[in-house]
Amino acid sequence: MNWIPNVHRRRKLYDDLSEEIRLHLEERAEQLMGEGMSPKEAEQGARRAFGNRTLLEEHSREVWQWPAMESIWADMRFALRQLRRSPGFAIAAVLTLALAIGANAVVFGIFNGMILRPLDVPQAESLYGTEYGNNPGWQSYPNYLDLRDRNRSFDGLAAFSFVFPGFDTGKDPSGSSGYTTSGNYFDVLRIQPYLGRFYHAADEHGPNSAPFVVLTHAFWHSRFQDDRGVVGRTVFLNKHPFTILGVAPPGFHGTVSFAFIDFFMPMVNEGQLYGGSELDKRGSNTAVFEIFGHLKPGVTLTQATADVNAVGAYLEKNYPQDFSHKSTPLSRQGLTAFGGAVTAFVAGLMLLAGLILLAACANLGSLFAARASDRSREVALRLALGSSRKRILRGLLTEALLISLAGGALGVLGSVALLRRLSTWQPIAAAPARLPVAPDAKIYLVALLLAVVSGLLFGIVPVRQVLRANPYEIVKAGSSARGGRRITVRDVLLVVQIAICAVLVTSSLVAVRGLARSLRGNFGFEPRNAMLLNADLAQGGYGGDQTSAMKRRIFDAMGTIPGVEHVGWVNDYPPLAYGSNFRSNVYKDETTDLRQANTAATPFRYNISPGYFEAAGTSLLTGRSFSWDDGKGAPAVAVVNREFAVKIFGSVPQAMGRDFKLQDGTRVEVVGVVEDGKYLSLNEDPQPAIFLPALQSPSGAFYMVVRSERDPEQLAAAMRSKMRELDAGLPVTVTSWKAVLSLVLFPSQMATVSLGVLGLMGAMLSITGIFGMAAYSVSKRLRELGIRIALGAPRKEVLQAALGRPLKLLAIGSAAGLILGLLATKVLAYIVYQATPRDPLVLAGVVLAMLLLGIVATWIPAQRALSVDPLILLREE
Repeated sequence: MNWIPNVHRRRKLYDDLSEEIRLHLEERAEQLMGEGMSPKEAEQGARRAFGNRTLLEEHSREVWQWPAMESIWADMRFALRQLRRSPGFAIAAVLTLALAIGANAVVFGIFNGMILRPLDVPQAESLYGTEYGNNPGWQSYPNYLDLRDRNRSFDGLAAFSFVFPGFDTGKDPSGSSGYTTSGNYFDVLRIQPYLGRFYHAADEHGPNSAPFVVLTHAFWHSRFQDDRGVVGRTVFLNKHPFTILGVAPPGFHGTVSFAFIDFFMPMVNEGQLYGGSELDKRGSNTAVFEIFGHLKPGVTLTQATADVNAVGAYLEKNYPQDFSHKSTPLSRQGLTAFGGAVTAFVAGLMLLAGLILLAACANLGSLFAARASDRSREVALRLALGSSRKRILRGLLTEALLISLAGGALGVLGSVALLRRLSTWQPIAAAPARLPVAPDAKIYLVALLLAVVSGLLFGIVPVRQVLRANPYEIVKAGSSARGGRRITVRDVLLVVQIAICAVLVTSSLVAVRGLARSLRGNFGFEPRNAMLLNADLAQGGYGGDQTSAMKRRIFDAMGTIPGVEHVGWVNDYPPLAYGSNFRSNVYKDETTDLRQANTAATPFRYNISPGYFEAAGTSLLTGRSFSWDDGKGAPAVAVVNREFAVKIFGSVPQAMGRDFKLQDGTRVEVVGVVEDGKYLSLNEDPQPAIFLPALQSPSGAFYMVVRSERDPEQLAAAMRSKMRELDAGLPVTVTSWKAVLSLVLFPSQMATVSLGVLGLMGAMLSITGIFGMAAYSVSKRLRELGIRIALGAPRKEVLQAALGRPLKLLAIGSAAGLILGLLATKVLAYIVYQATPRDPLVLAGVVLAMLLLGIVATWIPAQRALSVDPLILLREE
């Protein structure tokens, strides 16, 4: 530790040391001149006797230095000088790593925000619940009450669902999104209000007894401009008065992490909004979205799952017609039923992004090898002058770490900006969904770790080359000595890199091709040239028989618009709309015991008007569609799809005129069969579906389908004008059917964009990787190429000698990547609708893309090889 007192006077000590060495050399030279040598001979003799002055000065200075920092700082200055001498190399290396580290930081940010980060509530780690759709029995309010009261594993169970009413503060009414919750919702979550108070179970005294709302902090900020006087104010939901009780804490927007809703209201008042309620129906699967609660201390997830299943078995035994229990897995609250798909998708992206980083490291390793080859004479001279191999390797690693840290800093800046943009992006305009991916400190730590690891990975590639370097042979033979023909680690890394890039290019082309097919696929309806008018008549105060009369007026008004060919409506939601669906238990006509265990099928159910099939573009295979005579009091009839007809009756012809039964025992006659379609997702297998007359099941919420060849914007304006004439105060939304498909297309679009970006990055890495190998090959064989040119070798032979090895590696890597890509694209069928791994256009596109990449990457090295001047080269050597 004797260097510590000298930290602040090192410069004087260094100068004194240099002066002392100079005086010593002068004194020794004078002695030699006294022995008869000339001044020049005496000076040279003194220097030879003293040894390597610079090396001895460095060793002497170490006594006064801070050992680590001084040495590191010196290495950094030298590395910066070396990089300034090669700005093109430095910029290319930094940008390559910035792209790779930035991509990994973005994917990790999504993984962190969607999966790792818990809900912003106390003790979120113990919050578990049911998954939507996994066991529809738990979506019944009476079943929720039984589970809440009979379980022994949870410290309270709460329930919630979604609601989308009109929200009116007295001016500027608009649509909104919210949760309907059980009275104990906030108590189970153990959170405190930011303003006012929450409602509780004690506030509920039966149906429509708690007309209260609690605003989210974000909605309070945007809609009420942080007005603290909103507590106690009355607002109107679907024309019904509700009192604002309070404001939720900042950052809390519900128990689905990607749903950013506006308010919370008691579930017991949902019937007030729509003129009817599902809360008293044990067989309903629409009243509750999910149930959740905190596990009691000491209770394991396995024990809680067994407890829930025991309650389910009890309910199935006591209510066989209304409840059919399947095993119920419990999961952490946040991602709901999408957790498995999101986790698998993001994990796949992380794997691909990790491969991108490995490819980038292999890429830079090749570039560093080529750079080390170009600097071989410099390294040899430094070794000959006394520098240690350890010091040279430390300098090379310092260069690598400087590049990786610069690339990491640039990459993390880009990734943070992108993540902030993604956190405010609303991918589906009609849905209150956003990605909870705001960056935090973990992003910076991961980027730093990736930068350091990357620098070490590609920085150690030239180690073997330096350790085995013979300075005397290099100086004697020159820097362009020909390398051997054996397979090296760099060759293997380049093949792996090209294979990875070929996989990414193949996958991205397959995804693009599959998405293009999906936009032109057969959905069972024709979304082109079809506009949708969405309204909920309850928001306009309509109820009872008024809803049917108003929908008929809207139907007639849309039909009077010039250019309109067909009009029809569907209650609630049309197929593929926002992932919404309604199913019904169906039994064969001969079944008398209508318990759920005897269900013949659970088809999708749609209540439609006359003219719907024509407006939707759905083909009728046989029979008839509905007429205005199929109203209240008329026989129960249905139109079914081909899958339902085959599953229940054996074939389409056998289905005509046959009956089946609904859950309540109603016998329904099949009067028509339509083509199969897509109802919930694009990649689903053929599913059964039934269509019932909307006139026999009135509903306030509906979508009016208007088919016309007119310009969509002009048609939308005409539709809004007609609605203003009918009821200017009724909130309506007019959009194209293709726009409504945005939610079901979103996973495929995201997969296509993600794979497309990774494919583009892979292509860029292929270019730089092949360029690095080609440049290295040319650099190693410049003297040989000069001799070949001097002896009159044709240009083709020179190019083959210079670039034959890189091009062979390109061909091997591309072939391997294409095969792996074809195998990997089978998985894409689960993400991208109609993804085809053996599409001739995809195969041709991959081959063409890799060929173009090879041409672009080898263009500059080829020009350098052909422009060699043998006279200048041999003179230099």
